[in-house]
Amino acid sequence: MNTNKMSNFRWSICALLFFATTINYLDRQVLSLTWKDYFVPEFHWTDSDYGTITALFSIFYAASMLFAGRFVDWMDTKKGFLWAIGIWSIGACIHAFCGIATSGALTGNWFVGFSGAKQAISAVGNTSLVLSTSVSLFIFARLILAIGEAGNFPAAIKATAEFFPKKDRAFATSIFNAGATVGALAAPVTIPYIAKYGGWEMSFIIIGALGFIWMGFWMALYQKPEKHPKVTAEELAYIQQDIVVHEQVSEPLTAASPVKKLSFLDCLGFRQTWSFAFGKFMTDGVWWFYLFWSPAYLKDIYKMDGTQSSVPLFVLYLITLLSIIGGWLPSYFVSKKQMDPYAGRMKAMLIFAFFPLLALLAQPLGHYTYWLPVIIIGIAGAAHQAWSANIFSTVGDMFPKQAIATVTGIGGMAGGVGAFLINKGSGMLFTHADEVQMRFMSFQGKEAGYFIIFSVCAVAYLIGWIVMKALVPKYDVIKVD
Repeated sequence: MNTNKMSNFRWSICALLFFATTINYLDRQVLSLTWKDYFVPEFHWTDSDYGTITALFSIFYAASMLFAGRFVDWMDTKKGFLWAIGIWSIGACIHAFCGIATSGALTGNWFVGFSGAKQAISAVGNTSLVLSTSVSLFIFARLILAIGEAGNFPAAIKATAEFFPKKDRAFATSIFNAGATVGALAAPVTIPYIAKYGGWEMSFIIIGALGFIWMGFWMALYQKPEKHPKVTAEELAYIQQDIVVHEQVSEPLTAASPVKKLSFLDCLGFRQTWSFAFGKFMTDGVWWFYLFWSPAYLKDIYKMDGTQSSVPLFVLYLITLLSIIGGWLPSYFVSKKQMDPYAGRMKAMLIFAFFPLLALLAQPLGHYTYWLPVIIIGIAGAAHQAWSANIFSTVGDMFPKQAIATVTGIGGMAGGVGAFLINKGSGMLFTHADEVQMRFMSFQGKEAGYFIIFSVCAVAYLIGWIVMKALVPKYDVIKVD
């Protein structure tokens, strides 16, 4: 190990985590950007069908998160991340063949190309059978995608805890978590055009293949900091400064240092786990609603197709890049105001919790121009990502490294359950509101449905913060004997 000067290799690891998260969000966005234009006419989907698929993806993701964190802790960071991105990249590519599988299941001819499958499906007279078969196949593809994608955040949070001291983790997390925004940002300006000129199938294949490229870089570059030849002794001491300060260990840990494992039941016995899980339950679904339903919102309310909505969606997700403040603000409170990490993070999260209240105005102001709800949703999305970077970091603040991925997985499951409820509920509500032309406040039909869901999204963060603060009112580090 070179010990001449302070290295900064930890930021290279942060960059890898950023690109993995970018790919993660690109893969999950392909369906939301293609289903209205292609699957409604080809497979006869409704809002309720799409809501079912996204809701089940959320619950698959939730259940997988519970085990993904444990899997990453068991396999350790490098192998765990490789398995995760490999599985979700395969799952992303499987979507492309759901049309062929639908054709094969209905006609018995499995050896057709993409265009041949379309022709065979269009010749089937029973549209209900086409719908149910295609939905079932896409649910299976989403299951594989969810199992793999569930490993991204537990592995990324664990890698961040390994390579960054506590005071830098929120900033590092906000950087790699910005990959979610960049993935969402890149999606509307790439995927609709790939689908338009290459077919919707190629959009799944091309985006899915990016994960296999990332795996090569991860295999070449990742090792634990105490083993990595590019990490100097000075950087290692900087990374492990909390071990000296908080655990009063005289020397940095080595690869041979013994650690005690914490079981699921052990983790569930801490109020800190329940605080994190409730915060995720209340807020993860909000981001997933914005992610999965914003393209449909512009299609339903403003009659835009995928390419027409690409610029508004690009602007929407560009605004969410403001979330980088989510990493800077708590660091300011800790460094300048001398707060402990948890107090600084909670104060920042309270500030971020007020911005989503703007979503109450999204639908009313949308009657003037679609740009107003686009900007409001973008600001609410930025607030979510800033909140998300900090709520993830509360785990690293209070739990030992060997439990971080497990606790992150538990919280991820809770977030997935919340996302299931909002996605399934949204699909059912929008279909019902459209069929009966439901009235609510001054809105009618789908506009009434969107106003109701925007209102739920608006208040979720304040509710989450209040309960989190009640469960863990002050900084309380978990000690493992």
